Amino acid sequence: MNELIERLHECIEFGKVDQKSPYPPHLKGQEGAHEITKVAIEAGILAQEILDNALVPAMEKVGTKFSENKIFVPQMLMSAKAMGASMFQLKPFFASGDIKSKGTFIIGTVKGDLHDIGKNLVSMMIEGAGWTVIDLGVDVGADKFIAALTENPNAVVGLSALLTTTMVSMEEIVDSIKKEIPEAKVLIGGAPVTDEFCMKIGADFYAPDPQKAVDYLNRKAS
Repeated sequence: MNELIERLHECIEFGKVDQKSPYPPHLKGQEGAHEITKVAIEAGILAQEILDNALVPAMEKVGTKFSENKIFVPQMLMSAKAMGASMFQLKPFFASGDIKSKGTFIIGTVKGDLHDIGKNLVSMMIEGAGWTVIDLGVDVGADKFIAALTENPNAVVGLSALLTTTMVSMEEIVDSIKKEIPEAKVLIGGAPVTDEFCMKIGADFYAPDPQKAVDYLNRKAS
């Protein structure tokens, strides 16, 4: 594998954003994802190769480590930040068509809930896996999800909730989406959410962590 790709993979896996970043200690003072992505593009490495061989496998590894409790939210956030620094430079290649998106994912925290850390982690992981992400933010009602779905046919919807009290909103939103666009696929997640609740409200998939959401979407894309 290309040395730049290997270095970029390491930066994203361990959360090295740029040269100024002191984290992680073993990469202190070295170039980070920001610089290495730029050098790789200038060296003629295709943007699709950077995505497929560095970003996607690195974030898969991060997701697996998180699922196995080998790392925790702070480390995952740093990896997501490093991935974002790389993705920022790859965005023009998505727009030009040089990078082919796997599909569109619409995500938001449901109405009445203002928490966004979990939603943001899922967004970053899914974007790093090669999907186009439309983040509707927090406190999002059914109308916004349906409008986004109407504008982006065949998109998959993700609903996030951290509060037990907002699970009612999640149920109402799933019901509204399914009535308006029956073929729409909806995945749900968040601290109080369970697989049993997912089945009860008629959602299509429950993701207990970001990597499970990525896995579900990749199965949909294959």
